[in-house]
Amino acid sequence: MATSGSDQQADRPGAGQRVVLVTGPSGAGRSTAINALEDLGFEAIDNLPLSMLPRLLDGPPLNRPLALGLDVRNRDFSTNALIETIDRLGTTPNVDPELLYLDSRPEVLERRYSETRRRHPMAPAESPDIGIGREIDLLVPIRARADILIDTSDLSPHELRAEIERMFAGAGGRHMAVTINSFSYKRGMPRGMDMVMDCRFLRNPYWEESLRGLDGRDPRVATHIATDPREGAFFEKVLDLTKLLLPAYSDEGKSHFALGFGCTGGQHRSVAMAEKLGLTLAKDGWQVSIRHRELERHDASLSAGRLATSPISN
Repeated sequence: MATSGSDQQADRPGAGQRVVLVTGPSGAGRSTAINALEDLGFEAIDNLPLSMLPRLLDGPPLNRPLALGLDVRNRDFSTNALIETIDRLGTTPNVDPELLYLDSRPEVLERRYSETRRRHPMAPAESPDIGIGREIDLLVPIRARADILIDTSDLSPHELRAEIERMFAGAGGRHMAVTINSFSYKRGMPRGMDMVMDCRFLRNPYWEESLRGLDGRDPRVATHIATDPREGAFFEKVLDLTKLLLPAYSDEGKSHFALGFGCTGGQHRSVAMAEKLGLTLAKDGWQVSIRHRELERHDASLSAGRLATSPISN
């Protein structure tokens, strides 16, 4: 049984007003997630204009957490406006914000639209696949800022609800979410890391011409890094430490744990180690998201370039 909203707020000692922003491409399950959060005791508001959020938070204190559904249909929605809102909430006293991003593969989104015969909000007079592509490009920078990312491609609505309940229910049903991040030290550490590991001592694929243009998700890169005699011992010790800490943090009521791997460029070594640890923890039953900051920034810049050279017609 789900706990009440006031119980959930009490489950987060020292935290301020909990605000979960729910977004993602149309058809990925945002409405299902909002409904599930409402059933867990959240004050749920869908399609709230961003300009009204400050007034909502400046009003009388809420005795339960808040879930806000945001998508491209919001009348004042824009990528920059949402990112500015996220940054502003992060520095607002007594507010504890989280960005929940629901994602799905384009072909799955297209199939869902074909089944419902709905028009896509970004292509009302065109085929859904055109609108899906536009929306995914628009949301790339926001996806990169997500605290929790759920890929709903292979989830039924019932399974998505169960996933939301595991991640956001009170202490009796909480299943702590884990995010494994890769990053470049040249660009600074990501915000909100609970633990950071430096991979710069490992063998660097950058110096192999055939591997330089690849990233750590490629098996050839991972194999090259694994030839470093220190890689196996390093990974096992990090894994042992992580397995020790995760249950302890979960027992203390922590809902999210973020671990970072850093290297020089954030392309090879940190990416490979993040992938390896994330997949290992997922096999052990942890709810894991793997984030590659520098790769996502690169994808975001490519998307921005495509939008700049390919204007969207109305």
